[in-house]
Amino acid sequence: MPRIVSLIASATEIVGALGQLDNLVGRSHECDYPEAVRQLPACTRPRIAVDGNSQEIDRLVKESARTFVSIYDVFEDVLERLQPTHIVTQIQCEVCAVSLRDVEQAVARGIKGHPQIVSLQPDSLAGIWQDIRRVAGALGIPGRGEEVVEALQGRMRQLSVPGAGAGPRVACIEWMEPLMAAGNWTPELIAMAGGVNLFGDAGKHSPWMSWQQLAGADPDVLLIAPCGFDLARTGQEMYWMTGRPGWRDLRAVRNGCVYLADGNRYFNRPGPRVVETLEILVEILGNASGKPLADARGSDQSHDREGVVAHSWRRYDELVTWR
Repeated sequence: MPRIVSLIASATEIVGALGQLDNLVGRSHECDYPEAVRQLPACTRPRIAVDGNSQEIDRLVKESARTFVSIYDVFEDVLERLQPTHIVTQIQCEVCAVSLRDVEQAVARGIKGHPQIVSLQPDSLAGIWQDIRRVAGALGIPGRGEEVVEALQGRMRQLSVPGAGAGPRVACIEWMEPLMAAGNWTPELIAMAGGVNLFGDAGKHSPWMSWQQLAGADPDVLLIAPCGFDLARTGQEMYWMTGRPGWRDLRAVRNGCVYLADGNRYFNRPGPRVVETLEILVEILGNASGKPLADARGSDQSHDREGVVAHSWRRYDELVTWR
């Protein structure tokens, strides 16, 4: 039987979707779903203070990059004790999760058993589907991988809104200070939800942007979903947006079409719950257009009156105190 260590949260969810949770023996410090994985040994930790604000985190990340020092520790002693046959990591972003380089360096220093390293690169929806197939193939269950991909794609087809290109113009923000737009798979999801994506390209890294660019585009809908931030933390840091000159002049602000979403569990987690991310987008754009909320087909989470997944998104209200 395989002994799997997943060092990226989305891969842990892929392992679960493939029916292999019983073979998961270790995780990263960020792996939090399904809930049961929290009981497994954590094999990593961040080297920087991740409880700082957006600007502070950005500064620390860039300092680490300049000195070629990883922002994560890999616990080689824990890996040695767990004796994994497979270690799942990624090469998409050295900021978002433990990288292939971090794992290779740890293995090179003497982990016994020569575990197979499975490296993922989810830069688009096609990349996510390929990553699911890659994990399934490494575990010797390629047929199960195809079943999972087909099921997820089927759910997304049901959710997709017809008439792409005719909906509201959407700016999705992945980081608030400095400003970064969402790229990779997010532009594809916005289009499937019926919106017109203004910044970031499908299949390409998320781009930095200026406030002048955002204000000049004057989106119909402004969606804030920072990488690694849940809904409450996003709300707490909205001062980076509301304090900018001309904030109240934006069309989305005037029309009450500024939305916050959980960028940690959904928008920046390229695994099976990309379907739930699409559901959230369909609901947000429907809400912005005054339409009824989308039917929450296939969601595995509790529903509430505002969102398909409880606590996943909210319309921004400056009068609300975020905790």
